[in-house]
Amino acid sequence: MDLLHQAVVDGHISRRRWIEIACATPARMFGLYPQKGTLAPGADADVVVYDPHATQTLSAETHHMNVDYSAYEGRTVTGQVETVLSRGEVVIDQRKYVGRAGHGVFTPAPPVNT
Repeated sequence: MDLLHQAVVDGHISRRRWIEIACATPARMFGLYPQKGTLAPGADADVVVYDPHATQTLSAETHHMNVDYSAYEGRTVTGQVETVLSRGEVVIDQRKYVGRAGHGVFTPAPPVNT
């Protein structure tokens, strides 16, 4: 999300295109749209509150992934997630993970026709 937002800051894509690339396009690619990837009645989308003006330095020490490295270690970007709501529960609050194990729900994708 943050690396894509840097493309908005740098003028390579519009804010609307950033949202499309980060949300609806992946849901469409995996056959999950409109259940995922959009804020609409009946959809199951996470809500991200994003501060487009915050600056941050990407680091394995600060990301919310269960790995001890970052391919972008030390890169400074503009924009940062503030809050994330998943199925009505806050899972990131003031940039800190506050979710709980087992909260997520697996959503199977339909078979791919090749």
